[in-house]
Amino acid sequence: MGKIVISENVSLDGVIQDATGEEGLGRGNWFTHISDEDRQEWTKVELEEALGAEALLLGRRTYAWFVARGWVSRSGEWADRLRSLPKYVVSAGALEDPTWINSVVLKGDVVKEVAKLKRQMDGDIVVYGSGRLVHTLMEHDLVDELRLMTYPIVVGAGARLFGETSGVKPMRLVGTRAVGDGLAFLTYQRV
Repeated sequence: MGKIVISENVSLDGVIQDATGEEGLGRGNWFTHISDEDRQEWTKVELEEALGAEALLLGRRTYAWFVARGWVSRSGEWADRLRSLPKYVVSAGALEDPTWINSVVLKGDVVKEVAKLKRQMDGDIVVYGSGRLVHTLMEHDLVDELRLMTYPIVVGAGARLFGETSGVKPMRLVGTRAVGDGLAFLTYQRV
């Protein structure tokens, strides 16, 4: 059985939107508020996670973000690993022909398709970004683990990692790790 792992860059106040400033939120670009040393340590953690993944699960807009930023042809160990992984993209029809190698579009009922994917795979199925998809997965109890790279900044506005849910979603803290001097990497598992 596969394990759905949500991996997010998140501010102290839960914002996941516009970390790089490219979305035009006006409060974005908080990724640049960390030191170069912290960014290097962050990259090591991201590579480690990618090496441990069996697949990626992405929303259409996050998939397009990766493609637009050249991940389809980047070089380096991290890019090579992401390229080699199977990528499952949730799309309601706007994405027909994915350009990133090893990509498959999941159409139809998201909950049924992701539950089926979990049954078919073994290991970590990592979700990057994909805010709307994350909300759906949380609501339907499909998330097994949260990995939150927490940045020492309060953004004050923007899309949050968690929206309203129909009920309480208990999680258990299973890991904490300082990343560089400013980031905290928190790991939670579903209770």
